[in-house]
Amino acid sequence: AVFAVRKYFDEAGLTRPIMISGTITDASGRTLSGQTAEAFWNSLRHAEPFSFGFNCALGARELRQHIAEIAAKADCLTSAHPNAGLPNAFGGYDESAEAMAGEIREWAQSGLINIVGGCCGTTPEHIRAIAEAVADCPPRATPEIAPALRISGLEPFNVGAGSLFVNVGERANVTGSAKFKRLVLEGQYEEALAICRQQVDNGAQVIDINMDEAMLDGIAAMSRFLSLIASEPDIARAPIMIDSSKWEIIEAGLKCVQGKPIINSISMKEGEAAFIEKAKLARRYGAAVIVMAFDEAGQADTYARKTAICARAYKLLTEVIDFPAEDICFDPNIFAIATGIEEHANYAVDFIEATRWIRNNLAHAHVSGGVSNVSFSFRGNEPVRAAIHTVFLYHAIQAGMDMGIVNAGQLGVYDEIEPELRERVEDVVLNRRPDAGDRLVEFASTVKGSAKEQVEDLAWREQPVEKRLAHALVKGITQYIAEDTEEARVTLGHPVKVIEGPLMDGMNVVGDLFGAGRMFLPQVVKSARVMKQAVAYLTPWIEATKTAESKPKGRILMATVKGDVHDIGKNIVGVVLGCNAYEVIDLGVMVPADKILHTAQEQNVDIIGLSGLITPSLEEMSHVAKEMQRLGMKQPLLIGGATTSLAHTAVKIDSHYDGPVVYVKDASRAVGVCTQLLSPDLRSDFIAKTKANYVEVRERHAAQRGEAKRVTLAEARANGFKTDWSAYTPPVPKALGIQVFKDYNLAELAGLIDWTPFFQAWELHGRYPKILDDSKVGEEARKLFADAQAMLKKMLAEHWVEARAVLGLFPANQVDDDDIAIYADEGRTHPLMVWHNLRQQVAKPAQDSAAQPNWCLADFVAAAPVKDYIGAFVVTAGICEADKVREFEAAHDDYSAILFKSLCDRLAEACAERLHQRVRTGFWGYASDEALTNEQLVNEEYRGIRPAPGYPACPEHSEKGPLFDLLQAPENIGVTLTENYAMLPTASVSGFYLSHPDARYFAVAKLGRDQVEDYARRKGWAVAQAEKWLAPNLGYTPE
Repeated sequence: AVFAVRKYFDEAGLTRPIMISGTITDASGRTLSGQTAEAFWNSLRHAEPFSFGFNCALGARELRQHIAEIAAKADCLTSAHPNAGLPNAFGGYDESAEAMAGEIREWAQSGLINIVGGCCGTTPEHIRAIAEAVADCPPRATPEIAPALRISGLEPFNVGAGSLFVNVGERANVTGSAKFKRLVLEGQYEEALAICRQQVDNGAQVIDINMDEAMLDGIAAMSRFLSLIASEPDIARAPIMIDSSKWEIIEAGLKCVQGKPIINSISMKEGEAAFIEKAKLARRYGAAVIVMAFDEAGQADTYARKTAICARAYKLLTEVIDFPAEDICFDPNIFAIATGIEEHANYAVDFIEATRWIRNNLAHAHVSGGVSNVSFSFRGNEPVRAAIHTVFLYHAIQAGMDMGIVNAGQLGVYDEIEPELRERVEDVVLNRRPDAGDRLVEFASTVKGSAKEQVEDLAWREQPVEKRLAHALVKGITQYIAEDTEEARVTLGHPVKVIEGPLMDGMNVVGDLFGAGRMFLPQVVKSARVMKQAVAYLTPWIEATKTAESKPKGRILMATVKGDVHDIGKNIVGVVLGCNAYEVIDLGVMVPADKILHTAQEQNVDIIGLSGLITPSLEEMSHVAKEMQRLGMKQPLLIGGATTSLAHTAVKIDSHYDGPVVYVKDASRAVGVCTQLLSPDLRSDFIAKTKANYVEVRERHAAQRGEAKRVTLAEARANGFKTDWSAYTPPVPKALGIQVFKDYNLAELAGLIDWTPFFQAWELHGRYPKILDDSKVGEEARKLFADAQAMLKKMLAEHWVEARAVLGLFPANQVDDDDIAIYADEGRTHPLMVWHNLRQQVAKPAQDSAAQPNWCLADFVAAAPVKDYIGAFVVTAGICEADKVREFEAAHDDYSAILFKSLCDRLAEACAERLHQRVRTGFWGYASDEALTNEQLVNEEYRGIRPAPGYPACPEHSEKGPLFDLLQAPENIGVTLTENYAMLPTASVSGFYLSHPDARYFAVAKLGRDQVEDYARRKGWAVAQAEKWLAPNLGYTPE
């Protein structure tokens, strides 16, 4: 239909807006023909539609994720016409106008739509309600989409900046594969399909199809074969390259391909007019094109001819017919080298340098080529051919070649090529010496003639088992994996040590080679297969080490994100976590965001882990984070996979989600991260430090690209957290003023101790009480715990220390935008103190402003005339602590001294937790019906927060001074401050209480000069003094 419309426009010399709307048929998220939303867009983007969207089949709730995907990908208007919910048992639709309008209003508020209406089941009442719901919402802003080659089969495949080399499978070619040719000539098309399937399974991202055979009806064969592929989803998911020297065969193929294909090829050998005509048709069909460096004078064989022809073709395509530059793939001709003909010696160098010139001078164009041509002189000698292909690709990719037709079976690993062979091949490829060809021919005679004739070299089998496993992974050898894995299990003593040791070491080598361009995707897939078999072999022993009665430490959901099929790293992490008593829910690969988040909510998981290997997965991870934010989720989000990084996690993911986001570099770190995230005592500090670190990473990243992306203080304040105070009444404390607690009951506090961080302080990692039975550290943990219990019993019985607390509840109001004035009484005339706060100045994405304000603690307290309140506290469990420590040290008993201080710290934290509980349920009483377990208390599963000066949300320590003066902490409980505002005794905790139901912790991070100057003004300081105390948070260099 699009082809016909555009043809009519061209013939009639007119144009009209084209509105395209498709249908996602069911929960699979695909159209009726099997395409995903983005693949559907890639297929039709060439129509330059006025709008693009979806209608029918699904209700608004179910359709949202697909509209959101198009909203992020389409550089045109978006449209949506959902049904009134899903059909009921009688084929009717039950969703009310109000409910449907509410869903669609959220779409509009999230910036997803430009045009909206209704489909099945909607009535005039529905349309009226929708119109009213979105009337005050701004239309979606059309995004700027970075240029990229965006092709598709049933699934999208995008090639842009940062993409890895694209392997085009070459075996479905009657001119290059004797087996494929035989099957097609015999009419055995089903068997021929298996060759395509095998290529996809082995890592080919695009499938080249060629039916140019004299004894074959090329048009009929191409049409039939492509129609058969369309019925095989495991093949059809990959884009197709239609390869023929005859335009009529190419056009026949274009009429059968559903996605966006690549034409291989067009050229100027018949002149400019024919070239332009074919390019126009390609554009009308929506195909990308391979452009051969071939003109009226023949194929380009020198650097000068290659670059001149490609430049001429580029100008014709982009300037004459407005062909998208990103849909142009130049083939500068790969010719055979080492032929003995002097003129051929520089062929590889000319291709490589022409590639470099094209990528530097012809914006957004790509470079492809038939790699096997380069080694044609050595046909029959497969080891030498593989070495030539590998070396040639290594240098061509460095120059910018981003696509190639290659037989994965004829690729080696650059670093694994025998050194002398590699040197001689490199001499030929780079034309480094006049006798390079002769030297390679001479050496080739010492290499067995073909892979089939080679005697298998088993020298590597004599190496230690760790090296054998690494060799098998790099080479993709599965033959000996079971026996080697068993030997490693017996030698190392535990199955997990095999995974965390030699297997991970081998995969790290694979990752390094792949990242450096010395190993290619098909080989990585083979390495992954070896890893899977090794892990599968070890799984029964891993399961046997678990105790049947053990309770999981936590429930963790893991998934490889939508668009990615790589799961090795994820599976390894899952195994390691499972070994450490975590329950792992693995959703597998290609998992869309809605399934991840729905399952997480349904299964009430503690942590969500996302994995991915390919670059587009990074964007999908960011999307998942945004969806978690939109849904108000709180679970920690773990990010891992070969393409992920600390910088990307901080810049592209953490910035979109208020909950904890943690980059996990490798499997060995996963357990430690999860332990801290699920530890009641370690969690808050770990999250705060991680958040603060990510803010710093973002700012370093921004600084590397120019000025750090911060907003002005005025802009930050305008984007502060807002409360509708007319709809919310702050709770009034039952009694105002100060209360002092002397000699607080230690026995009451001892029952609230969280022992897990106690063991962490002693570097014994595990969760109490399970740590006591831990196979590795359990014995030592039991000894330490017994010592601690004995000492604690003495501490209580002999009153070694005293716990004290002072609490104050006061009237309070937000003042001066970012400060909180604390008053003595309801007259609220003269403040007892002003708590000066700081506001985030990091720039928040415009579309996320509603969900991500520039936080400041003062936003959680109402400004006058609304009556609001605040709490303040200082607690200690360290009265007489120093005396006892000196006593132990005098006796040279460092162990007891450290043990005693550890227990004092735990009692102080328990005192802070207990006092906060009493404030919520009694003294202030805003949660009088709260009934939380000890575990829930330490997990902070309650309303309100208790921020402390010196921590990320209020990082400036000097605010402890006014706090201590307010509560008269030195006089009331004997806790003092040093000149740098450290508390004495050290086993002390201080801070404020905020009751607002939306109050949360955050990191202020880097500050602009304008805020520092304003803070100095409010504090009555010189700017230099403010800069001194705010030094870690300065986003600039002081003068």
